[in-house]
Amino acid sequence: MSSSNSGKAPALVAVEPHPIDIDVDSHAGHPPGSADASGTLEHAFINEPAVDDHDGDLITTAEVSHLKRGLAERHLSMLGIAGAIGTGLFLSLGGAIQTGGPLGALLGYAVVGGIVCAVQFALGEVTALLPVTGSFVRHAGFLVDPALEFAIGWNLVYGNLLSIPSEITAICVLFQFWTDLNSAIWIIIFIIATVAVGVAFVRVFGEVEYVFAILKVLMVIFLIILGLVIDLGGIPGTSRIGFMYWRNPGPFVEYIGTGDWGKFLGFWGVMTSAVFSFAGVESIAMAAAETQNPRRAIPRACKQVFARVLLFYMLAVLIVGMLVASDDPRLGDESGTAAQSPFVIAASAAGIRAIPSVVNAVVISSAWSSSNQSLLAGTRVLYGLALKGQAPKIFLRTTSWGTPYMCVLLFTVFMSLSFLTLSNNAMTVFWWLVDLTAAGVLVSWSAILLNHIRMKLAMKRQGIPVARLPWHNSWTCEYRSEP
Repeated sequence: MSSSNSGKAPALVAVEPHPIDIDVDSHAGHPPGSADASGTLEHAFINEPAVDDHDGDLITTAEVSHLKRGLAERHLSMLGIAGAIGTGLFLSLGGAIQTGGPLGALLGYAVVGGIVCAVQFALGEVTALLPVTGSFVRHAGFLVDPALEFAIGWNLVYGNLLSIPSEITAICVLFQFWTDLNSAIWIIIFIIATVAVGVAFVRVFGEVEYVFAILKVLMVIFLIILGLVIDLGGIPGTSRIGFMYWRNPGPFVEYIGTGDWGKFLGFWGVMTSAVFSFAGVESIAMAAAETQNPRRAIPRACKQVFARVLLFYMLAVLIVGMLVASDDPRLGDESGTAAQSPFVIAASAAGIRAIPSVVNAVVISSAWSSSNQSLLAGTRVLYGLALKGQAPKIFLRTTSWGTPYMCVLLFTVFMSLSFLTLSNNAMTVFWWLVDLTAAGVLVSWSAILLNHIRMKLAMKRQGIPVARLPWHNSWTCEYRSEP
């Protein structure tokens, strides 16, 4: 639901001690023909026609002249649905069941899923008002403090610098399911492929991710249906499973401790892995200045989070808990290939032998898709930091088609960390990189929620009603402005 008024809104300023009086030259440049800037965020509250002509987008003159709007609404819609569908869903659910039990895993993913929904709605509201490159990183500079913008911006750049080699490491491990070919070959191939997508026009990224998003969604739907068929005894020669594993070994697992405390720790441990699984949902708004009609496209993509959380993750966790016992030793497989997937374990037990290779192929595509998203998010944040003078100006250099190629070059250098997989234990390297990046996800989510709180407090202080936002959702914190 969105609404807007035709009257001119009072200036939006933040709650003291950090007023948002924006210098037009450094923060709020406008494309030719856009609404006149007043030096504050007043012009961010726009009339409905501006949804199409980008008036009041608050992007800088550098963004207007250097970046190109190549992402369409259909790209963001699919990214909104499939952005979090990756190795976490296909491989890590078994570990969640082993740690927390079927009910503990379901509750853990439900709690984190609820947080993700709140984060997405908060991100959608603020981004619809301020559709700038760098998304919530730049929002922090507008709404909270430039120091926070600097901190979370470099935290995000750091996280994405390590996320890409971690995904390429996962790809190498996954190929070991089929062949013992030297991992260096796969590393070189996927580094070249990732850089090619990153340097190309942003529409190429959109089309590539659109195709992989469809593949991932279809695969999840297929696995959920297959899981139901197996659970209900629909495969010839198999019996109905139902909720047998919820009774024995039970709905919870005693993790680290014993008794109720151990069960709580199991539930808590699941939430840690759930955060990693949902990581990346916030990246859909990173290229807002390169998105066509961002005030319409980004909120619609953010609303798709319900389908992602409820249909894919929650249903998948429920079915996996029905298919595989929490004490099944195969869940502890540390190979990192499709062999550890609970869907593969259940299919193999039912005599379906083609599933492992299919799942492995889709997981490889998911991992590469995630590396592409990390490259897009990381380079756009770095570009946004350079716009504000918080990163070297060399990162402002772009190609004629609008790609910040110096940012891509920096990320390419760090992709060489993938060659650490040539050591004896590739999965150890993978988990090192995951541990270094997972904590940054919580920092990013906290920043998104803080930006939203500051925006709402500023609006309340100025008496600006929620209805003046380009898009708002009734699930976020509402208030009534004083008459």
